[in-house]
Amino acid sequence: MSAPWLSLIGIGEDGGLSPTARHILDGSAIVYGSQRHFELAGTLPGETRTWPSPFASVYDDLKSLAGTPVAILATGDPQWFGIGSALAKHFAAEDMRVLPCPSAFQLAAARMRWPLQEVECISLHGRPVETLATFLYPGARILALTSNGETPGQVARILREKGFGASEMTVLEHMGGSAERIVSGTAHDWSETVADFNTLALTLCADEGAAVHARTPGLPDAAFRHDGKMTKREIRAVTLAALMPLPGQLLWDIGAGCGSIGIEWMRAARGAQAIGLEPHDERRAMAAENALSLGVPGFDLKNADAPEALAGLPCPDAIFIGGGLTADGIVECCIGALKPGGRLVANAVTLESEAVLLDAHKRFGGDLIRLSVQRASPVGGLTGWRPLMPVTQWAFHKGAA
Repeated sequence: MSAPWLSLIGIGEDGGLSPTARHILDGSAIVYGSQRHFELAGTLPGETRTWPSPFASVYDDLKSLAGTPVAILATGDPQWFGIGSALAKHFAAEDMRVLPCPSAFQLAAARMRWPLQEVECISLHGRPVETLATFLYPGARILALTSNGETPGQVARILREKGFGASEMTVLEHMGGSAERIVSGTAHDWSETVADFNTLALTLCADEGAAVHARTPGLPDAAFRHDGKMTKREIRAVTLAALMPLPGQLLWDIGAGCGSIGIEWMRAARGAQAIGLEPHDERRAMAAENALSLGVPGFDLKNADAPEALAGLPCPDAIFIGGGLTADGIVECCIGALKPGGRLVANAVTLESEAVLLDAHKRFGGDLIRLSVQRASPVGGLTGWRPLMPVTQWAFHKGAA
């Protein structure tokens, strides 16, 4: 087996490189990286290239160099929210070797004296800062990669808005280098100016009366902005249980409404994705607002109807039909699109939609249940039960290949 031609080398703020990494760099015809990486690495015999714009063009550039010794310099551990995962999608494992150095998470945990296995490690680098909302719970310890010196201030604002203003914030700048500095404060009074190259450590503390949301499906209805037409909390929890959110899997949320199902799907499992189809502009706007507020700004909302708009979408691991059940052929289309092992769940509240589910159960099998929920509410000066509309639910599991 020939040696890999593409080497991904992690470098720290101190510029330290192992003898093996130094040998590979000295033998590389071309080295990619940022200007900061080149300054840290010192003299490089080969040609140096900074990242192109747009960045995605680098993959074609690298493919044209196949067989030529090429090195890529990256900060810390390239496999932890780094370029390594992107390269792995474009190049075979035997073409690559990776030499990491301590990551920002490891260095920050060491500075904070935190056991890393008990810490939420996330990236806000190049991502919406609102992503943080998914990880907010009392007592959480969070280490976050940032985009620049403005990120800590943006995080402080979100923490205040979410009722976590008492949380402790520590910014760790240029860890391992001569310019290392540590700055601490609380989200309530944060006003520090910090360097662009930093990592953020958070110890979360909820203010009195703060709304705390678990990642377990079944958020309160009040957590969403809606117009009354939504999958209610109790039904939503049962629905998500049948859909089985799994890490990295994709959901089609048909008739997304205010987005409650798709949003909870994405919150429930690491890297879970969702495409929501919603033809009503005002509901789609509500869904986008809810997704941002609840920490999943990547919810992909489309102005479209099913089944016409389903063609061309990436194949889903699960499908929820919350609206449009009476459209011709929608059940058959969804079953055909599901990956092997995929789950389809459909809820009906009208007699016409229920008839579609009865027919689907007869033809395809699956589980058919009826859900009835009553909530206690005031009746005069006393308390009584008020029923919600009963929901007929059909759950279908497509056999594995």
